[in-house]
Amino acid sequence: MNQTLLPALDRIAAALERLSPPPATLEGVDTADAFVWLPERGRLLPIPHVAHVSVDLLQGIDLQRRILLENTRHFAHGLPANNAMLWGARGMGKSSLVKGAHALVNQVDGKPCTPGKGLVALIEIQREDLTSLPLLLSLLRENHRRFILFCDDLSFEKEDRDYKALKSVLDGGIAGRPENVLFYATSNRRHLMPRDMIENERSTAINPSEATEEKVSLSDRFGLWLGFHACEQDTYTDMVQTYAQARNLPISTDVLLARANEWAITRGSRSGRVAYQFIEALTAELAAH
Repeated sequence: MNQTLLPALDRIAAALERLSPPPATLEGVDTADAFVWLPERGRLLPIPHVAHVSVDLLQGIDLQRRILLENTRHFAHGLPANNAMLWGARGMGKSSLVKGAHALVNQVDGKPCTPGKGLVALIEIQREDLTSLPLLLSLLRENHRRFILFCDDLSFEKEDRDYKALKSVLDGGIAGRPENVLFYATSNRRHLMPRDMIENERSTAINPSEATEEKVSLSDRFGLWLGFHACEQDTYTDMVQTYAQARNLPISTDVLLARANEWAITRGSRSGRVAYQFIEALTAELAAH
């Protein structure tokens, strides 16, 4: 080989090495209790503080709260637990309940535990990163900690085949789902896919019933289905009053509810999210005066 080419080849090799992704690792997994999965880097990004609403403030979802808290506590203490799908109306506390349940099981005497010492670590994964789940599970399987994988606003569209990867993960494949990993997801759709996508599969398949079953069966992989429904007026009123009392806002009940209803009308909907946003604006307004 021409010796003059060696330096150039060395530089090319070094550049390719810099471009190649580093090996995946769980380095830093004991430094926090919440993370975001970064598949392109093969790393977990620690989140020092998870923004969440206390589960005690969530109104209109008492049954869902009790079931998910019980399931999460069982998992935290090494007992059998189910993957959970929280589906239904927007803004009714699905993701807040997941984050609130995680925060609650990691409390000691009513106070947050030392970072990295919680019973359960929460890992958020983006829907577009679901194909990297096998890699993440292989890392988590041998770790001493317990993990809840959380995918918010999960859904699939036409020509989207990532649901097959999720199905295999929920089933666990030949190795089985890791005993120290649970999967929680939220969605506005009960079966995660638009109705026209399911109907299209039915109309074009050789066996329509089998095609439909393939789509719907994804939801069946979740042992818990928790439905969240549209907010009634009384529930919205309870939400507003609960948030206002928690912040000790100096405002009469009549004025509070009148303004809350006006806020809901301008938004065109009633929900826990709308109630919380109203209280945020009202808190700032009262503080400014």
